[in-house]
Amino acid sequence: MAALVAAGWWPAMAGAAEWNRLAFEAKTFEDVLKALGGVDAKASGDVVLVAPEIAENGAVVPLQISSRSPATDMLAVLVEKNPNVLAAVFEVPEGTVADFQTRVKMAQTSNVFVLARSGGRYLYAVKEIKVTLGGCGG
Repeated sequence: MAALVAAGWWPAMAGAAEWNRLAFEAKTFEDVLKALGGVDAKASGDVVLVAPEIAENGAVVPLQISSRSPATDMLAVLVEKNPNVLAAVFEVPEGTVADFQTRVKMAQTSNVFVLARSGGRYLYAVKEIKVTLGGCGG
């Protein structure tokens, strides 16, 4: 991408406007929700988080996240006890299945949330993941 920017084929700030600094600097679930434009979130069986019960290495905790709720246009991963709660945000283009696999760092045992925006509503699933070796310098 750097070569495209240097050649003038890709704007230097492309994608930067999409980055939500307030959301990624937030320290609580509620602050992340607010920064992402939400007011209230409800637990929902339509949002799915598949993750290990115990992560032996917090530096690479595998997650599969998905939403079966129609019109899902965003999925986010939040790790409650990390220094910065928001770990990832996935924008879901219209007509795309909201199903992703990723890895996150976890500093310690924590609740992990998947937050979905669907038709303007915010839904979530949560699971506690136990970490035996912290991945954020712990």
